[in-house]
Amino acid sequence: MRTITARERLINAAVEAFAEKGFAGTTTRDIASRAGMSPAAVYVHHDSKESLLFTVSLNGHRHALDVITAAARSSAEPIERLRAMVYDFSLWHADNSRVGRIVQYEYHALTDEHRAEVATYRRSIERAMQDALADGVDQGILDVEDVPGTAFSLLSLGVDLVRWFEPGGSRSGHELATLHADLAVRMTLRTSFPPPLSPEARGA
Repeated sequence: MRTITARERLINAAVEAFAEKGFAGTTTRDIASRAGMSPAAVYVHHDSKESLLFTVSLNGHRHALDVITAAARSSAEPIERLRAMVYDFSLWHADNSRVGRIVQYEYHALTDEHRAEVATYRRSIERAMQDALADGVDQGILDVEDVPGTAFSLLSLGVDLVRWFEPGGSRSGHELATLHADLAVRMTLRTSFPPPLSPEARGA
């Protein structure tokens, strides 16, 4: 079994503290205590509490981007690709609800510089969903008039889970992710198709 490093213990302790008390209510001493370190030892790895928050936020956004990018590559068929992207993104937020809660609700506690860096990952996640929707529209499979707005709304289904989801509740992460994926398809699937072109229109 791999030994957890001091840096990893520190990050895990920060996640616990921020999730329980919020960024403003957490002290460096509290994080150090949870990690089994002295307050001075914290500064060997991070120069401030905000630096710890930035690391947690950056890691969370990177993982979320990896998840949705992998799902986008899983199929070239628009419906299956969209289903996979919404399912995987929602499931990740359910499985990582504590980290997701910190990532979403402590975003404005970051410095301007750190917030700008994290924002690049947010834009990349949105762009991945926008590209999938636009491709589905181009193929005539999806019917989406407002691609940016629809992409944001579909991603919000997963993001909102971190606000209230708790493991062991009445619905599992898998059930909710499946529901979200089904809703995404129903919301965007083209329900009527133009009649086939006549031989004359096709130039046959």
